[in-house]
Amino acid sequence: MNVLVIGRGGREHALAKKCSMSKRVQTVFVAPGNPGMEDVAELVPISEENHYELIAFAKKHNVSLTIIGPETPLVNGIVDDFKAAGLQVFGPDKQAAIIEGSKTFLNKLMKTYRIPTAAYATFTDFETALLHLDKVGVPIVIKADGLTDGKGVVVAHTKEEAVEALLELLVQAKFGEASTSVIMEEFLEGEEFSLMAFVNGKNVYPMEIAQGHKRAFDGDTGPNTEGMGAYSPVPQIPKYVISDAIELILEPAAYAMVAEDRSFTGVLYAGVIVTNKGPKVIELHACFGDPETQVVLPRLKNDLVETLLAVLEGKSYELEWDTASVIGVVIAAEGYPDEVAIGTQLVGLDTISADLDIYHSSTSKNENGEFVTNGSRVVLATAKGKDLLTAQTLVYKELEKIHEEGVFWRSDIGYRAIQYDFS
Repeated sequence: MNVLVIGRGGREHALAKKCSMSKRVQTVFVAPGNPGMEDVAELVPISEENHYELIAFAKKHNVSLTIIGPETPLVNGIVDDFKAAGLQVFGPDKQAAIIEGSKTFLNKLMKTYRIPTAAYATFTDFETALLHLDKVGVPIVIKADGLTDGKGVVVAHTKEEAVEALLELLVQAKFGEASTSVIMEEFLEGEEFSLMAFVNGKNVYPMEIAQGHKRAFDGDTGPNTEGMGAYSPVPQIPKYVISDAIELILEPAAYAMVAEDRSFTGVLYAGVIVTNKGPKVIELHACFGDPETQVVLPRLKNDLVETLLAVLEGKSYELEWDTASVIGVVIAAEGYPDEVAIGTQLVGLDTISADLDIYHSSTSKNENGEFVTNGSRVVLATAKGKDLLTAQTLVYKELEKIHEEGVFWRSDIGYRAIQYDFS
């Protein structure tokens, strides 16, 4: 069969690579992809936004399964359009993707169905939001209501930071329509982890957990980012906490969507924090996480395409996992998460050992056919080992081969788990 993956980042590269390993698959297409994916897929120069050209391509090339990577086309109804054209597609329809498209909807859903999360309030008026800030104080989490490519969340530790965030979102409309409404949430402290599951209605198939590093610099310092690296497994999170998160968060969320007549099919991603009152939701998304996907899928022993087909059919299906550890380190363009320059050559990337997997997020090729930066998070380098320390040692040894001019990366991905293992 032929498979089409829609998207252009590292998550989609990981999906395409896993699909290319399937005994069921003849050709993997990625639309639009990026040049770094040519090792596992054929690139299709059609934007994620162009639903009807993508449908025409899928029909012309006998695509049996389309997998949607990013959240924006899901919220815009791409799954509905593919289904209407009689094509098999993996991802939530527009009615269900609202769980990603509106944080106000999500918070109301969690409140109604008693899914544990932070206390929150929603505001559309700057002055009213300021009054609430005076009442609850800091630290506080401030989120744009709509889609912001992971950039609309501010963790404010001072009142000045909170006021600045509210000004940018509500008054200056930093994210346009997406920030006409903001959510102000209670700041929660504790160990965090990412829990993804394949879902079809009330059928929930949990994956192994991962932990990401959101802060830009070592020691979890600096500004928040979309993710500077991740690893799996997460030994410092007890198994009973993971079981609680499945029973208190993922399964109730899936049931809630069915009850709301918005039955969800796709991947539910829960960002979870372990509090003294049990696991609580930090965020809930309607698609694979990035960079968590790049460290979780390499541990999946099942054929991914067979897995997705079984989920779509609602079959009883058991996921099997490699006991090995995977660590992924993001190489980001200098200046990230703010403005970055593009066109920096990734000197030394071609000398990285084949023992590492390189997932391309924002690369292009120059006139000499060399990879150059084409965005903020450029590539993610992953290593697998018998334990996290082995994987960490391998990935950083290989990253020494890359010339650092114009790019940077954290040197401590996985440190929380490794400290735990050796404490």
